[in-house]
Amino acid sequence: MAKTPKSAPKPSAAARTHRERRRSLLLQLRLAVQKDKADRAERHAGLKRQPRQGRPRDRRASRR
Repeated sequence: MAKTPKSAPKPSAAARTHRERRRSLLLQLRLAVQKDKADRAERHAGLKRQPRQGRPRDRRASRR
């Protein structure tokens, strides 16, 4: 005999609270990582624009 699908019980207040907290923490983490990546990209872009001291860095031919 086939089993009939049963609806899941309603989540408790504690479960809803924990889920909301977890989601907000994950959102904060994602935003912090985005900000860190943007700052890092900005720093690296600034470094590349400055001329290097000494000999220019040329691409060397591959030894293979």
